[in-house]
Amino acid sequence: MAPDVFQKLARHMDSLPGGYPPTEDGVELKILKKLFTPEQAELALHCTLIPEEARVIARRAGLGVDQAKERLEKMVDQGLILGIYPPGREPLYMASQYVIGIWEYQVNNLDAELVELMNAYIPTLFEAGIWQKAPQLRTIPIGKSIEAKQHIMAYEEAEKLIRQQNKILVAPCICRREHTLVGKGCDRPEETCLVFGAGAYYYLRRGVGREIDQEEALGILQKADEAGLVLQPSNAQKPINLCCCCGCCCQVLKTLKRQPRPADLAASPFVAAADREECIGCGECLNRCQMEALSLDNEDKVVLDLGRCIGCGLCVSTCPSGALTLERKPESEQRPVPGSVKDMYVDMAKARGTLSGGKMAMMGLKSKLDRLLAAKK
Repeated sequence: MAPDVFQKLARHMDSLPGGYPPTEDGVELKILKKLFTPEQAELALHCTLIPEEARVIARRAGLGVDQAKERLEKMVDQGLILGIYPPGREPLYMASQYVIGIWEYQVNNLDAELVELMNAYIPTLFEAGIWQKAPQLRTIPIGKSIEAKQHIMAYEEAEKLIRQQNKILVAPCICRREHTLVGKGCDRPEETCLVFGAGAYYYLRRGVGREIDQEEALGILQKADEAGLVLQPSNAQKPINLCCCCGCCCQVLKTLKRQPRPADLAASPFVAAADREECIGCGECLNRCQMEALSLDNEDKVVLDLGRCIGCGLCVSTCPSGALTLERKPESEQRPVPGSVKDMYVDMAKARGTLSGGKMAMMGLKSKLDRLLAAKK
């Protein structure tokens, strides 16, 4: 039997850097059927990671240009593909990955069924081996956890990342929103997802989130520290988003926490260090750690499990005695951070083996994605 259009779309999305792997029970197909109509699924098959005008996609899909453009615009509005709108030029359209991408774009369209399907799919969607080689997110420390004498790169410091942005949007955290929807949420703030540059324009066009200035964004970072949220920007020196995540709702952190050694998968240049002699046994760090990397021994002294520490600094920023500090890992243990998001996509595609067979021309991807990142700066 020939595969139906949703099976074809699932394979097409699995060829993208972020992947969309199959399951035994077909939950990934149920998700697509909930999000796409058959006509939209068919058109999505003709969208690639290279931004193109509607007439180009229409030709491949065998549709009239006006008909294709109308459908593409609706798919942009529904968060199923990406739309780029260069001033004075025709719009460009391109495929979107499922994560990080289509799923996050559904933050205002969630219902219990979609949440249930997504939670069933997460164990398959998160491919630990691929994430270890080329993660989509990295962990950067809370600013107050870094000593002034520490050498820190600009892309490792949240405040500097904010100061570099001209366009900033804050959107609801989809992870906390989905958990709240099904009665499993927490009391941490929801409006904490920061989006930059072209991504901010895309969110604004779709009516998701609101534009803010640098000072409000810095205030959100302060609230994140107070609430014990891990800072996770996209894995690039020039990120397009910065998530503030809790270990009880964030699908990435929850999945990392289930691993025996989260430190092996997390992309972070830092790791915590503990001084038993300075520890006063208050236990504050146990409440702050999102990876359960800390405990107290029978003498009420802190014990650190380095295999579980992801270097977020949450335990350090509120340690009253100074017993906990952040240290930079040896250079051999630090993963290089891709220069841009397009470079990150190429690394992800390499890790998943989707650069072969002409599925995605590396140089073509790199040059065309520059349009996305440069659009409406």
